[in-house]
Amino acid sequence: MLTVEKIGGTSMSALNEVINNIILFERSGKELYNRVFVVSAFSGVTNMLLENKKTGAPGVYHRIAKYQDFHRPLKNLIVQLKAINKQYKSIGLDLALADQFIESHIKEAETYLENLANILASGYVSKTGILQAAREILASIGESHSAFNFTNILQNKGINATLVDLSGFGDHHAFTIDQRIKHAFKNIDLENTICIVTGYAKGTEGIMREFDRGYSEVTFSKIAGFLKPKEAIIHKEYHLSTADPGLVGIENCIPVGYTNYDIADQLADVGMEAIHPKASKPLEIGGINLRIKNTFEPAHPGTLITREFVCEHKRVEVITGTEKLLIIDIYDPSMVGSVGSDLHIMQTFHKHNVSYTFKATSANSISIVIWEQDFNKKLISDLEDDFEKITVEKVAMVCLLGSNMDEPGLLGKSALALTESGINIKSAGFALRKVNIQFLIAREDFKTAIIALNKAMSQA
Repeated sequence: MLTVEKIGGTSMSALNEVINNIILFERSGKELYNRVFVVSAFSGVTNMLLENKKTGAPGVYHRIAKYQDFHRPLKNLIVQLKAINKQYKSIGLDLALADQFIESHIKEAETYLENLANILASGYVSKTGILQAAREILASIGESHSAFNFTNILQNKGINATLVDLSGFGDHHAFTIDQRIKHAFKNIDLENTICIVTGYAKGTEGIMREFDRGYSEVTFSKIAGFLKPKEAIIHKEYHLSTADPGLVGIENCIPVGYTNYDIADQLADVGMEAIHPKASKPLEIGGINLRIKNTFEPAHPGTLITREFVCEHKRVEVITGTEKLLIIDIYDPSMVGSVGSDLHIMQTFHKHNVSYTFKATSANSISIVIWEQDFNKKLISDLEDDFEKITVEKVAMVCLLGSNMDEPGLLGKSALALTESGINIKSAGFALRKVNIQFLIAREDFKTAIIALNKAMSQA
């Protein structure tokens, strides 16, 4: 009955609720054990260490990247993390021990970072590799901090909890991430302990090089792939719902009971991640079911994501989208009847490491939608060198997702709902499997479009 579970940063900051709603809820004695919890840093901590994920506001990392003094920000960080520690004294944290741990941990990290900064200043090595190592070191601090505190509180409550710190501080073995996980768990009696594991895992390949801020879910996925649990569970501060409650109102949407990994990928493609797509693949391939649960509603079963699920009835399961897109229209009259225009465009996108979320074609044009954050002036310049006219426009996308929604009239019904709300459809499309119907609209129409589609589908 082993489970591997992940607790996100916002949930971790509500540690008392996590203990009551996840660790202790309807469990006692031996029922507490045979569970592995992969934890994120407390909310906001990784933003302090690296940069704010939403606004881009710089953290300690950017001081190093700009050859500026990072010692004072690290001292300030110790003060801030000690302030976080103080919040958990009332629920059992040994404050003196926790403060000592984080102070010594950051001082050790500071030594590593000083060495990197000196090498960087010498000019003899690649800046990219050194800065990536700095990001790895800084990122690891947040999860080591939260995992230590969580383990200490549980132990002080009389629960047998084992800290599994994968950050690799003081461990100079040249392990890959998979090897480190295997080594960490080889002598643990899972049936008689709760494991609290850092979401950051040190490895020779560098977990942030490929996954950056999605690394904790990758660690979670790799551990699940190794331990082969009955179920993998992610605890979030909200349900995976049929639409965003903040847009349509909580009374106008419901939690999604079941869906499949394909729909989870579709969600991730528009930024509404049930799980990072690169973390979901090992679970899907390994046949491990994933459950998304709301930390603050422990009795609710949440959403079960499986490989095989197909809804028994034809219906839309989720209405979602994003306002953070650009549409790039590439026009050239020589495209018609010409072989290879699309290939050439894709090679240009690949050259600039830009992916896309939507593509539509006509005789003389190809429209491609990308994330606004990936906008690259050199990409546009290269396209303008090869094609007659390039147009770039800010847009939003709204999507209908479902494992079984291939029914006559759905496209017309959804288009009518948008039309009746005064929304012009700039472009639309879906693949043959019809698990995702996409509409491109003006950004200012995004909220209205979600509400209109949710209302139309709920009346189906």
